[in-house]
Amino acid sequence: MDKEISIQNLLLYIAWLISVMATLGSLYFSEIRLFVPCELCWYQRIVMYPLSILLGIAAYYNDSKIKRYVLPIAIMGGVISLYHYLIQKIPSFGSIKPCAEGVPCNVQYINWLGFITIPFLALTAFTIISVLLLFIKTNKK
Repeated sequence: MDKEISIQNLLLYIAWLISVMATLGSLYFSEIRLFVPCELCWYQRIVMYPLSILLGIAAYYNDSKIKRYVLPIAIMGGVISLYHYLIQKIPSFGSIKPCAEGVPCNVQYINWLGFITIPFLALTAFTIISVLLLFIKTNKK
């Protein structure tokens, strides 16, 4: 039983660390590299930043019930990131203009290895967090 609790807690801590790295990464790109976030980038931040707080609290208290609340948020963030990534990488999605003002959503500030963009990094973080949360067993209490 103790081993299961420690594995559950480890999964929460890893999910929390991923969310913190994603949060710090987004701040690095905007505050240090001075990349102006587009509208969809802001939506992804709105979803990711609270995950850093919620998962940190849940990991500290070993609260697996947080999965019920955080998993839908992480999935929603992943959907936004996937949509943003498709706008960047598939020309037919580029005709859909969700960003009316400011930086266009199809701008690729980074394009590492030809496919790694900022929305791809966010999508990766949301996906890893979601998968980790799926492996957490919720307490029935």
